[in-house]
Amino acid sequence: MCFTKSNSLVRILVLLCFSRTINLSSGANTISASQSLSGDQTIVSKDEVFELGFFKAGNSSKYYIGIWYIKVSSNPPTIAWVANRETSISDRFRSELKIIDGNLVLLNESKFQIWSTNVSTTTTLKSAIAVLLDDGNLVLRDSGSNSVEPAVWQSFDHPTHTWLPGAKLAYDNRTKKSQLLTSWRSKEDPGVGLFSLELDPITTEYISKWNGSQRYWTSGAWNGKIFELVPEMRLNYIYNFSYQKNENESYFTYSVYNPFIISRFIMDVSGQVQQLTWLEATKEWNLFWSQPRTQCEVYALCGAFGSCSQSGLPFCSCLTGFKPRSESDWYQSDFSGGCVRKTDLQCGRNVEKLDFLTIKVKSLPPNQSVAVGSAGECHTTCLNSCSCNAYSFVDNQCLVWDGDLLNLSEDNDNDSGKTIFVKVASKDLPLSSKDPLHHKKSNWVTVCAVVGFGGVVVFVLGVILVLIYRKKRISLSVGKTRMVEGSLVSFVYKDLQIATKNFSDKLGGGGFGSVFKGVLHDSSIVAVKKLESISQGEKQFRSEVSTIGTIQHVNLVRLRGFCAQGNNKLLVYDYMANSSLDTHLFHGKQVLNWETRYQIALGIARGLVYLHEKCRDCIIHCDIKPENILLDAEFCPKIADFGLAKLVGRDFSRVLTTIRGTRGYLAPEWLSGVAVTAKADVFSYGMMLFELVNGKRNAEQSEDSRSPFFPCLVSNVLKMGGDILSLVDSRLNREASVEEVSKICKVACWCIQDEEDSRPSMSLVEQILEGVMDVNMPPIPRSVTLFVDNTERVVFFTESPSKGSSEVYISCSPQSKSTSS
Repeated sequence: MCFTKSNSLVRILVLLCFSRTINLSSGANTISASQSLSGDQTIVSKDEVFELGFFKAGNSSKYYIGIWYIKVSSNPPTIAWVANRETSISDRFRSELKIIDGNLVLLNESKFQIWSTNVSTTTTLKSAIAVLLDDGNLVLRDSGSNSVEPAVWQSFDHPTHTWLPGAKLAYDNRTKKSQLLTSWRSKEDPGVGLFSLELDPITTEYISKWNGSQRYWTSGAWNGKIFELVPEMRLNYIYNFSYQKNENESYFTYSVYNPFIISRFIMDVSGQVQQLTWLEATKEWNLFWSQPRTQCEVYALCGAFGSCSQSGLPFCSCLTGFKPRSESDWYQSDFSGGCVRKTDLQCGRNVEKLDFLTIKVKSLPPNQSVAVGSAGECHTTCLNSCSCNAYSFVDNQCLVWDGDLLNLSEDNDNDSGKTIFVKVASKDLPLSSKDPLHHKKSNWVTVCAVVGFGGVVVFVLGVILVLIYRKKRISLSVGKTRMVEGSLVSFVYKDLQIATKNFSDKLGGGGFGSVFKGVLHDSSIVAVKKLESISQGEKQFRSEVSTIGTIQHVNLVRLRGFCAQGNNKLLVYDYMANSSLDTHLFHGKQVLNWETRYQIALGIARGLVYLHEKCRDCIIHCDIKPENILLDAEFCPKIADFGLAKLVGRDFSRVLTTIRGTRGYLAPEWLSGVAVTAKADVFSYGMMLFELVNGKRNAEQSEDSRSPFFPCLVSNVLKMGGDILSLVDSRLNREASVEEVSKICKVACWCIQDEEDSRPSMSLVEQILEGVMDVNMPPIPRSVTLFVDNTERVVFFTESPSKGSSEVYISCSPQSKSTSS
């Protein structure tokens, strides 16, 4: 087609009419009324901290408008806010984010409006402008106003799953509504998930909810400084929280003390509230704090008929006879859809033969109803009811569940677990999982019906012959073979007797028994521990040991196997080339430099975090001391003897009387008779840190020792601002980091606080030693305060009450100790 000059001018005018918006310039931080954003275009905050544009969630073809970090080099980018959570777009190049009638709106590829700031028409701006700020806040304001004037709309008032520093989580007193922090549906779907966090203005606490109604965690009330159920805030030197209340709203906000720290709070897809900080050195987000502390405490995490287990990944699995409702969602860690039966029961049609899956759970699921009858009648009632999904007979009471089963956590190894029977198709069950009320009788009836009486006789004789054969085989195998149970080797006693040269090469000993060096048939070197005073039967012992064997961590000694023959109970561990920590600190085997000592302190902390917080059940070590810290060929610390307290039972007074050289590590609550928690390990860890610094026992055990109590000296130096390097092992010639020594001394003083709640968790200790957070000056423990002030003598260590009333008094001044009975 040929155009004249006149035609060309008309054509240009027409194009301009249909192209009123202008592309954004590179590096812009605003969208004005004459601009739009589409395709790969973005706007960037002034100092290039945050960026806004279209992003794709995971491997899907769905696009959203979001804000992400620029300085966080994660892949995919870390999203802090999403506009169109519920309605995605498929073509970002034909979609537009622009200002229309004073509102920022998103038009999809068909030019339909799918999201808007929804500013009221009474406040419609004549010349609106959207600005992305360096704190991650997207604001809509009049282009003629200054930055001090409040915005008519801001993304901080509409959080998604991330709470950024400077933002509020508020309760609006006028509308009676809370600002919610809501999880994504899955890692690849930013839609509104089932988990939320909100403020209760009456109790001034934050509450985590499932499906907007079911509470499953609370922060506790705000006392002006911290939330009562978040004691970690006492040691918090990263965040400054503040609470504000006026006639319009109540809210919390927070800031970061160090502006160079990149940090955020999120409501994760896991249902946990998480506090994360970015570690540039490792290029990853570091989990600083999370609640609920264990994943399985999150309500209905695994959905209907899903079971949660803290011992491995993924946390969720379907009950036997069930499958995920959505395999794709399950793969993306979205377990909310739960599980469905592999075979539809088609109740009332008698198509499928029904049965019950027998499981043990830590606690019974909610929403049960009560029926009348015996255990057998309870079974029959549920079997014949189309609506009944499960039943349990507890304390002579019949409980039935007509709805979905939620919050299941199987606990088949614990005798105190509750038994529940879940209705499924019989063909989907292994025989061992079926309801014993039915099968104890029916299995024998079936056998008799098929083979007749004569067949039963032959069958019984066959069983007897098999049992005789097995017994003969086992007796022949002693001393010659070993059997494998899971990942552990079940050794026969004679093998270990030969491997250890009849237990002649003793490596050490403690309250749980003696340890011997051994060499197996494959020439591998092991450490064999002969356990003492074990009263458990073989079956229970094997069960407990199998549990310990599943616990794997780089800072825990690996259990390789065990022996359980009669009264002989032995454990076989990896051999540690550099022996135990006490041989280096107190017995002159090799002087450890400061760098090695610091890494040992950090490694022990990591191992205890795993035991306390990341195992299926919290494991309290009960005997943290240098003798139980082993060092491999690279001087990597590994905690030994974890889980043994459970093996020997909870009669701790008996255990403590057999432990030698451990009095200096006992938390005060051991002697008060109260239940011991993981904070007892924290105390022991703190006492051990002092020895790691000084290279000597905190209090010499000899009666004529005139050495001062070392924790007193540390407290004095910290309190007076003295020479911190004077506390370090003299063999290091002051070659140590002042910052690290100060940090470890402060942590140690926090760990030995008299009250359990005042001591930090081991995860908090780990964060401090890693340098993620600072630690402030600790209060001097009450007992140590008395020592420093020399006002009176204080009993710091006491033998177990069962052993008598012997007490050891320790003074801070260099004078002899006194003992009384």
